[in-house]
Amino acid sequence: MTQFVQALLNGVSLAAVYALVAVGFVIIFKSTQVLNFAQPALLLLGALWVTHFATAVKLSFWVSLLIAVVLSAVTGVIVERTALRPMVGKPIFSVAIMTIGLNTVLTVFALGGLGIDIRPIGDPWGIKTVSIGPFTMAQHRVAAIVTAIVLVGAVMLFFKYSRMGLAMRAAAFDQEVALTQGVSVASVFALSWALSAVLAMFAGVFIGAGVGIDRTAAVTSLKALPVVIVGGLDSIGGALVGALIIGIVESLTSTYQPSLLPALGTGFAHVVPYLVMFVLLLVRPWGLFGTEEVERV
Repeated sequence: MTQFVQALLNGVSLAAVYALVAVGFVIIFKSTQVLNFAQPALLLLGALWVTHFATAVKLSFWVSLLIAVVLSAVTGVIVERTALRPMVGKPIFSVAIMTIGLNTVLTVFALGGLGIDIRPIGDPWGIKTVSIGPFTMAQHRVAAIVTAIVLVGAVMLFFKYSRMGLAMRAAAFDQEVALTQGVSVASVFALSWALSAVLAMFAGVFIGAGVGIDRTAAVTSLKALPVVIVGGLDSIGGALVGALIIGIVESLTSTYQPSLLPALGTGFAHVVPYLVMFVLLLVRPWGLFGTEEVERV
């Protein structure tokens, strides 16, 4: 039982990181109907800002984090204005391909700064752990859970109650109608990319906390895709549920599979999120909480 509960705790900590990336996916999709495949690169770039200012410039971690928030938001706006704005009105498939190209370009740029070595993030937690009875959890994982709850909760309240949040929802529903009601669709698009980039940056910080950041962080962030597919592309609440499902299933698999099914290999847990996604796509293509769309042919 102790091992099982410890695996659950580890799964929740994984889910916190996945949720931060997945909610970024959802924000852009809700606002623009575009699936943003550049999210892993935004994560790497955001983490690069933090590690640069915290370790190279020698600023405090918290000051570096604040600077990274601003730079990540600016990066998101620049990407939207320069690469995505000219694609307005183009087929969704073409825009999605554009974000894949963006991911490649931004990743090359980020890796040029990161290099091939692991770069310390400069976080204050290091490898310290928190003990709760017989259970332990790294301090940065506890911080990730708290941060995810605060940030995702703030995003949900923003979408539900703020004027701009309502504008973003209106633009996602029908851009032409939103324009006739005085909504600045251009501002909506820019803000959605800025928010997504900032959330990705926080996820990058927690992926690199304690161990450092390198190019493998982008691979980890790709697991947010199964999360949003499972939860539903247009549901922030669904992203949270999907993150919990994927994080816990992955953690349980990494805990028990090596001893129960060793023939599957030691890295099988990294495949499980995609298997869960494939199974769900067969039975519920729009996700657990996504909007079901009916098209007449």
